[in-house]
Amino acid sequence: MTALRVGIAGIAIESSTFSPHLTRLDDFTVTRDDALLARYAWIREPRPWCAEVEWVPLLHAVSLPGGAVDPDVYDALEAEIVERAKAAGPLDGLFFDIHGAMSVTGRTDAEAGLAAAVRAAVGPDTLISASMDLHGNVSRELASTVDLITCYRMAPHEDAWESRERAARNLVTRLRDGGRPRKAWVQVPVLLPGEKTSTRIEPAKSLYARVPEVEAMPGVLDAAIWVGYAWADEPRCRAAIVVTGDDETTITEQARGLAEAYWKARADFAFVAPTGTLRDCLRSAIDSDARPFLISDSGDNPTAGGAGDVSATLEYLLGVEELRLGKVSAIYASIQDPEAVAAAFAAGEGAEVVLRVGGKIDPNPAGPVALAGTVQALRRDDPVGGDVAVIQTGGLQVIVTARRKPYHEIRDFTFLGLDPAATDLVIVKIGYLEPELYDLAADWLLALTPGGVDQDLLRLGHHGVRRPLFPFDTDMPDPDLTPELL
Repeated sequence: MTALRVGIAGIAIESSTFSPHLTRLDDFTVTRDDALLARYAWIREPRPWCAEVEWVPLLHAVSLPGGAVDPDVYDALEAEIVERAKAAGPLDGLFFDIHGAMSVTGRTDAEAGLAAAVRAAVGPDTLISASMDLHGNVSRELASTVDLITCYRMAPHEDAWESRERAARNLVTRLRDGGRPRKAWVQVPVLLPGEKTSTRIEPAKSLYARVPEVEAMPGVLDAAIWVGYAWADEPRCRAAIVVTGDDETTITEQARGLAEAYWKARADFAFVAPTGTLRDCLRSAIDSDARPFLISDSGDNPTAGGAGDVSATLEYLLGVEELRLGKVSAIYASIQDPEAVAAAFAAGEGAEVVLRVGGKIDPNPAGPVALAGTVQALRRDDPVGGDVAVIQTGGLQVIVTARRKPYHEIRDFTFLGLDPAATDLVIVKIGYLEPELYDLAADWLLALTPGGVDQDLLRLGHHGVRRPLFPFDTDMPDPDLTPELL
């Protein structure tokens, strides 16, 4: 068996163009060389399918979702990938590990641009296989430039690493026998937030259940449905279907079938949990006997691109009588403010402080909020959040982080000495609950709060998306969903 040389490269971030946060180089984790190879389980513990494969690490950069990427940062990362690809010598294949919803200030369709740069560097004969988040966008330019393309099939993304391995395995398989496949690509003029398209519930549950059935058909290599990314204002932002394989008739028919099913279900997509205003959600939670009761502060979710420092929810919580008097206990996770964290560290644990917190990156709608309380806990060097402080005021424990950090796992709280299971209310900057919090919640509401990833798309002010587009144009005619063979 002849050894194959397969490169690895990508830039992965989900970027809200409605967030004032600017993603800079220090927001990215950049890996090269052996550290990049160690990122993938199938390389650390080689699978039978990757025998006789030389994996060639180029560069991979990944960031917590945020605002658009600084163009100078993007250019530097792209240039290094291109330089390393050229220096690597001939590559049989390239595994393109991206998210699909990266925005770069002043540009559109960043992943297509990156793919084009990589293609120019490796040449026309190298097979490129892209792995993406289902919340990415697949323009014709991107789909045309890569040879294989797939995405996650679960939201929450419990199959993320499985999907990456599928993309790499398909690439190696085609390099050994089969060569370059065809792709049936079609966009569907629907743009919905992830909280309305979770695969935990219908109709996404049944739609995504069809994907492996299509994949198993003779003449089909892979099938994928992209929801698209709702918080970027670009023409490419919409749902997409790609079915990859050798039987042109089958892949075209199946891509059309998935696209038509998605379009038909467009009005059936609903939020993954009951929703309401923050005020209504809090009142329901306080009055409920369910404990712990979780509330999603969805508009500033840092794992969707929120700035992480929108302070409107904190301002409201500080005025709730039951929390102020300690009749109800609550954790608020979290708000970013490095200056406030530094002041808490200077004061020390047990000290009384008055801080101005949040609203410095995204000052709408509340601006910095006065937070008076006791420094309950201090932790240095959280791998994501940096230095972290917990401020206790009445029954409310407020987590303040130096860097944006999502709170998805129980250990995120216990690291700070907090016990969410023994707390009445847990308010988290999140959309749909990740698995551990989902299992923890005795009940759960999704608060429709403001921010750069506002769930109410109609009030965000999209103007760069291609129209007509559902739900912006609810009376639009049925679109032509004929797939294009690429």
